[in-house]
Amino acid sequence: MTTIGIIGAGHIGSALAQAFSGLGYDVVISNSRGPETLAGVVAGLGPKVTAATAADAAAAADIAVVTVPLKALESVPVAPLSGKVVLDTNNYYFERDGHIEALDRGETTTSQLVQDHLPTSKVVKAFNQILASDINTTGLPAGTADRRALGTASDHDDAVEVVTGIYDALGYDTVSAGPLSESWRLERDRPAYVVRQNADELRANLAIANRLP
Repeated sequence: MTTIGIIGAGHIGSALAQAFSGLGYDVVISNSRGPETLAGVVAGLGPKVTAATAADAAAAADIAVVTVPLKALESVPVAPLSGKVVLDTNNYYFERDGHIEALDRGETTTSQLVQDHLPTSKVVKAFNQILASDINTTGLPAGTADRRALGTASDHDDAVEVVTGIYDALGYDTVSAGPLSESWRLERDRPAYVVRQNADELRANLAIANRLP
C-alpha cells in the first residue's frame, strides 16, 4: 500500500490528509510542534492517518507532500526524501515569509526553491492554486462537462504523471505549466490562482500571466 507523507498540517495539509485517506492511501502527517499536538486532527480523519515527526513522515513516504510556510523550508528533511516524488503546495506570502529578493525580482519560483532544497527529490507543483476547503468538495468524475482543472509543473515527467493520477482520482483535470521555471504562472496574484476554471480556461490564464504581478 502506498504511503503519503505530509510535512505540514495546516489547512492544505489537513485537507490533503483527508483526501488521500479517502482514496485508500496510508497517510503520515507531521507539523513543527510534534505528533502529540496532532491528536485531534488524526482522530477526525480515521485509522489510515497517523501523526509523526517530519523526519519520520518523510522516511515513511512513498510520495511526499511539502506544505509548510516558505519561511520554514529549511526545516524540511532532505535525506529521507531522496529519490521521491515531492508535491510542493507552497505559495509566497511576503507578509508571512519576509521578502525573498529572488522571488520579488522574478529570478526564481517557489517550487525551484523547494527543488534547490531537495536536490535529489523530484519536486512537482501541486494543490497550490486551490483553496483548502475546495479540495474535497469541488471534484467531479472524469468526462464531466466543465470539470475543474488544477495546475502542475515539474522538471520530472514521472512526477507530473503522479500528480495527474492524483488529481484525476480526486475529480480534477490536469494542466501542466511546463518545467519548474514556469511554475510562477500558478503562483499567487496570477490569473490562475484560486479561481474555479476548466482546463481550457486554466491554459488561457497561464498564457496571460505576468512574471511580476
